[in-house]
Amino acid sequence: MLTFSFLTLFPELLAPFASEAIVGKARARGLVDVNLVNMRDFANNRHAKVDDTPYGGGAGMVIRVDVAERALASLPPADEVILFTPAGERFTQRTAEELSSRAHLACLCGRYEGFDARVEALVTRELSLGDFVMMGGEAAAACVLEAVARLVPGVLGDEESHRADSFSSGLLDYPEYTRPAEWRGEGVPEVLRGGDHGAIARWRRGQALARTLARRPDLLATAGLTPQDSAHLLTLGVTPEELDAWGAPPPPAPKRRRQSRPAGHDPGTV
Repeated sequence: MLTFSFLTLFPELLAPFASEAIVGKARARGLVDVNLVNMRDFANNRHAKVDDTPYGGGAGMVIRVDVAERALASLPPADEVILFTPAGERFTQRTAEELSSRAHLACLCGRYEGFDARVEALVTRELSLGDFVMMGGEAAAACVLEAVARLVPGVLGDEESHRADSFSSGLLDYPEYTRPAEWRGEGVPEVLRGGDHGAIARWRRGQALARTLARRPDLLATAGLTPQDSAHLLTLGVTPEELDAWGAPPPPAPKRRRQSRPAGHDPGTV
């Protein structure tokens, strides 16, 4: 079982994410657990005050390092102590896959002007969702909870479903369709209705390559492209120089046509 411990000043913000939908079902089945820790319980003062004015002056309040330390000390040992901060490494699908193999993740959710800088000595990893600033770390925590929990074996109904997701394969996901077969003049691609699983797999891979090339070409450098992928990308207008820059393998060599022998020719005679 993977346990998430979220240290926050607003546990009620995370409670719905921890109790509803797939995460809620996973908790009921004992596959994941979510522990919401209110840092105000470790303020050690009558008014449950966890922050103070910054040394040197400036706007806003800063969460005290001793409060964070006491809150962390109340938990069982964690495999990772994570701080959500704009200065952290970018959270990606690869990070989610790595964290899903852990047993206990403790996550610090800041507010106001964030934590005292000395909190950084208490953490093993700093994470950011992107180059923007939010009012607190709870939204980031909810994203990490859903991204990581769904990778725990048994959480999803289909164990293979996440392997074709965007970023899991290194590419953006291919487009999906369901009923109705026709909607406002737009139909489902015929290949998906033909029952040829090999053709469907090739179509989906081609669509994933085309979407990634159009929307996130930066991903192609780390996508683990195959010779067949290189051949398809060439048909989409990619140049050989771009393939080389991405480290893509060369496309398969065209098959040589066998030359037909003249009628009546016996190779054993001169």
